[in-house]
Formats: sequence, C-alpha cells, structure tokens
Amino acid sequence: MSKMTRTTRMAKKILVDERERIAVGIDVHKKTYYVAFWGRSADRLLGSWATGSEPEALADQLASFLRQIDTVVYEAGPTGFSLARYLREKGYPVDVISASHMLRAPGQKSKSDRLDCRIVAQHASKGLLHKVYVPTQEEEWDRQILRTREQMLKNRRRVRQQIKAFLLQHGLEEPAGLRGWSLQGIAALRAMSVCDQLRWALHVLLDELDHCEGQLKRAREAVRKLSQTKRHIEHTTNLETAPGVGLLTAMTVRTELPHPERFDNGRQIARMLGLSPEVRGSGETRHECGRGNGGNRRARSMLVEAAWRWIRYDPSARERYNRLMSNTGSAKKAIVGVARKLGIILWRMMTRGEAYRRPCVVATETK
Repeated sequence: MSKMTRTTRMAKKILVDERERIAVGIDVHKKTYYVAFWGRSADRLLGSWATGSEPEALADQLASFLRQIDTVVYEAGPTGFSLARYLREKGYPVDVISASHMLRAPGQKSKSDRLDCRIVAQHASKGLLHKVYVPTQEEEWDRQILRTREQMLKNRRRVRQQIKAFLLQHGLEEPAGLRGWSLQGIAALRAMSVCDQLRWALHVLLDELDHCEGQLKRAREAVRKLSQTKRHIEHTTNLETAPGVGLLTAMTVRTELPHPERFDNGRQIARMLGLSPEVRGSGETRHECGRGNGGNRRARSMLVEAAWRWIRYDPSARERYNRLMSNTGSAKKAIVGVARKLGIILWRMMTRGEAYRRPCVVATETK
C-alpha cells in the first residue's frame, strides 16, 4: 500500500460534526505536508495526518470538508506561494502567515512538524495570525529578477572580500584605487609582480570578479526591460521623479509592494517595511527602542540607500534629517526616520498615480 493511500484514508477517518467549523493548519515542507484540523466550536484538535507534498492530493483529501472549512493556513517559507494559489483555485479560503509573528507559549521548547501544524490551526481558529500578501505568479516572477540581482551583488561582495583576504594573507600591499575597486586598481592587481603560483590564484579570483560584473550588467538590463513593460512603466516613471530614487529603487519598491492600495495609511506601510519605531511605555515612562522586527528587508535596504541621496537633493528631506539628528543624536536613527517618510511618499505616489511633489513643510508620517 502506498504512502499516499494510507494518508488519504487517515484523512477520511476523521469524523467531524456537520455543524462544526474547521480551521486547517499545514506545516509545509519539500517532501511532506503535515495537516491538522481544529474545531472552532469545540476548541480542540479534531485530527491530524501527514501526506506527500502534492497539492492535488491535499486538495482531494480536504474536499469532503470544503463546506465546513473556514480557513486554511500555513507559514511562509522556502516552498513559496504555489500551494496557496493552487488551493485558492480549488475554492479553499487559504492564507499564508508570517512565521516571525507566530505566538509561542512561555517556556515552550518542544517543536516538531506535527506540533507546528496544530499550533497554526489553533491560532488560525482564534484569528491570532499575521497574514502576508500572496502574490500572483507573474508578480512573483517579476520580483525574482530583482532578487536574483541582489544575489549577484552578494557574490561580487564575497569575491572582493576573498581578494583582499588573499592580499593580506600573503603580505601583498593593496594597489592604489582598490578601495573603490576602480578599473585602475583592478589592472594593477593583474600586473602585480608575484610568483607563478600566487599569480594563478589571484587571476582566478579576478576572473570570477569579471564574471560577477558581467552578470550584474545583465541583471540591470533585465530590470530596465521589466520597467518598460505595460504593467510597470507608469509607476516606475512616477517613482523616479522623486530625488534620489533611481531605476533599481523604483523597481524594488514596485515589485516588493504590489497592489499598494491594499494599505490604508502610512503606519501600515511603515510596519510592512520594518521602518516603524518600537515604543515601550508604562505609566509616565516611555522609551523608543529602535525599529520593530520583521518587515520587507529588501525594500527597506533600498529605501535607506535612497534616503541618503534624498537628503542631498531635497531641502525638506534635509530639514527632516537635521531635526531627527538633533533629537536622537544618531545618524543611523535619523536616516531610518527619513527612509520611513520616503517609503510613505512613494506609496502615496503609487496609489494616486502621480509624480513627486516637493513638500513645502515637514508633514507628519501617520496621515
């Protein structure tokens, strides 16, 4: 008897009152799905089983309970959103949740796939989970171009570190221009007078660096072509009118924040970007403890870089930075505050379909 047949029978053995409403929690892995049913009225586990990681088979196993299922939930992870999109097509109410926002009982140390799916189902039945946006397949494909470029940047950084570590290990002086990795500095590395063994090793690293540079050029061209497509050109053209916002920043914000109209205000955008300050207060005591955890790391990183350029070109942004700097005494905290404002402005530009308008006065971020 196959594993799929056994797990299908396990699902059919679960007996549920026809009036019971069900929350389904799934712990998704490459080869296995762990599934749990939690009864909302009974407030207890109704049953659980493991099955192979085949969306078609899972949909078949849930089919007899479709009318009773209120929600199907699993954590965002390396398997992506394909399962959610498939189950939605089959009529199931599916949500993907943020793993970093999962609640854990104090002192709970036990962890297993079966336990995780039960916890997800229980919390889903009580509405205690933080849902994330499920992108369409096309949105996910567009986003992959920008994320692949990010991986190439990491590869280039890694090779540069290896070259500098190579020079340090063998007591070789860094040539002029290597600090900024200029063409002159790289040419000096190739012409460096060293023994045959070290020359071979150094040239292998330099060849790899050349390959990384070529791949980054290809990635930028792919991003440029993507920005010219009908679904992106209007938004990216508007976003690039903001001082300090170039093609890469515009496309990162555009692909990481699809359907910006789903947000109601700037506070929600700031939380989504991970640029919202974390406040802890009790009685008359109030402390700001930096930015909160989570958020979209890629969009946040690009916005912080763009914020440094923004304060250089826009007097109102510079005024905001100086005010935050005087209040906090920290350049890092000040630039994060500026990036938060820039992110909210770009969100408004996308929702309204308008170009950048330089503010006359510094406005509050929360409106």
